[in-house]
Amino acid sequence: MPNAGTSSAVRPILLRGAALAVTVGLSLLGGYLFVRFTGIGGLTALDLVRTGLVVVSGFWLLWGAVAALIGVVTPSAGQPAAARDKPIGLTAILVPIYNEDPVPTFSRIAAMNRSLCALGLEDRFHIAVLSDTTAMDVAAQEAVWFQRLIAEPGGEGRIFYRRRALNIGKKAGNVEDFISRSGGAYDYALILDADSLMEGATIAEMARRMDADPELGLLQTVPRIINARTLFGRCMQFSSNYLSPSFARGAATMQGHEGPYWGHNAILRVGAFAASCGLPVLTGKPPYGGHILSHDYVEAALLARAGWKVNVDPALEGSYEEGPENLIEYAKRDRRWCQGNMQHRRLVRAPGLRWWSRFTFVQGIMAYFAAPLWLALLFASILAAILPDQSPILVGFEDPNISIWTLGVAVLTVLILPKLLIFVRGMFDGHNRASGGNAVALASIIGEIVFSTIVAPAMLLLQSRAVAQVLLGLDGGWPATSRSQGYVTLREAFAATWWIVAFGLLALGITAALAPAILIWVAPTMLPAVLAPVLITASSCIWRGLQGWVFVTPAELHPSPVLVEYRAIMERWSRAERAGAMIDIGSANNVAA
Repeated sequence: MPNAGTSSAVRPILLRGAALAVTVGLSLLGGYLFVRFTGIGGLTALDLVRTGLVVVSGFWLLWGAVAALIGVVTPSAGQPAAARDKPIGLTAILVPIYNEDPVPTFSRIAAMNRSLCALGLEDRFHIAVLSDTTAMDVAAQEAVWFQRLIAEPGGEGRIFYRRRALNIGKKAGNVEDFISRSGGAYDYALILDADSLMEGATIAEMARRMDADPELGLLQTVPRIINARTLFGRCMQFSSNYLSPSFARGAATMQGHEGPYWGHNAILRVGAFAASCGLPVLTGKPPYGGHILSHDYVEAALLARAGWKVNVDPALEGSYEEGPENLIEYAKRDRRWCQGNMQHRRLVRAPGLRWWSRFTFVQGIMAYFAAPLWLALLFASILAAILPDQSPILVGFEDPNISIWTLGVAVLTVLILPKLLIFVRGMFDGHNRASGGNAVALASIIGEIVFSTIVAPAMLLLQSRAVAQVLLGLDGGWPATSRSQGYVTLREAFAATWWIVAFGLLALGITAALAPAILIWVAPTMLPAVLAPVLITASSCIWRGLQGWVFVTPAELHPSPVLVEYRAIMERWSRAERAGAMIDIGSANNVAA
């Protein structure tokens, strides 16, 4: 059995302990400040409830900020030097698809294949398209475009396609089916999503890393979002390219060899995965029972339990994905993640898991529970204002000497300071220059803060609803992703968020009627909720006037070779599709077992 070693694990353990101590200390300090603010005249039961909500909610808010700060002060490993040696192991590049538009999906595969061929590495990498498509018209198109795909350089005998009749286990079951049937032929497997795109040099480097370290079970990259066009998509794209690397660097420093697996843009050792990562089917019905939706975190935990290293390297460039272009599509995907993370409560006490893996499960659960907790804090505060004459149950402070402004500044500091420090670091390490310069980077950070603040109430309510649905036993399933959908009409936005509008109006009405003194604090939260349909529609538009001035990313200024290749292939194939120049389906001989 592999052993990840002890000396290399000491530093992450110490850092985790320090980060947890700082986070706990600051969250308790926040609770103390809140008690000082509310405690004049004595503490009521509602005051104590609100203080508990402040401490618990603040912990998870602070935890993300601490990870970002660690990432800011941690030196970047830098992009690995180019290597010319061929990887020794044979790698299968797996592309699971489910009712996707085959033209962009297969165009990305063709671009990655050409990138590998240009490096002379095609003999070390096979590509398997693993279809779980249920729509027959889409399946027919997949067969057509697969024939075009195997006509690509080196495609014959290297690029395969198979479609399952039953998509048991969703994506995890799709990959497991390939591993069990054909995994013995390969040393490594690079797991992609339908919207993944990677440079051939990056893929080769990952395989060489696996060759060099026989204890490495999985290597995860930090994908950057590309090709966003709408305001919502471009804001997410900027955050992914500019802010996420620091957060990921901090998390990676703490995680050590017990890092995350996000289910795509990662390479794994097939033998380790096959021996360690068999997923159970949870007893009972969904949402808590059935197949595990958020399978990736579980598979990472199982690899770590078996002694394999699970690493993430934010310095590996050339790893890309596409993101949702509007809030409604984002919420659909987020609903599935919520249900998957909530299933992890049944796995927290699984035997043999590392304590950090258990903490990661709890962290994933709280990423969604934090929303209803913040909502509960808001309404507990409204209730406290409506019922100011409650009898205190604890002695308070004669002079709290703490104002609500102090608390507001503290929250803003936690939210904004890490992003500003990332900007300061970018002034010296070239990050800002790659993102359009200092002025554009600063404008983008300010724009991201403003935009995320405005849409936060709608996100909070959407996540709170998702948690409530899971707790009520409602199964959200695994809906297909509409990757190309951008613009959302006002009618569509209202149909999806009318309940958010009603919720916001109700909260504002109750506050104005019964607790007008705190209306000034409730309004900034609930007014954006009332305007949710307008915000969704406006953010799903393409704001061409902002391009080049805000939310600029390196891939826009200097697109990588595989991105240029993908766009060229996509344009050519799309023209062929529009012109009806489709090839005959013919016989598909390259079908994976």
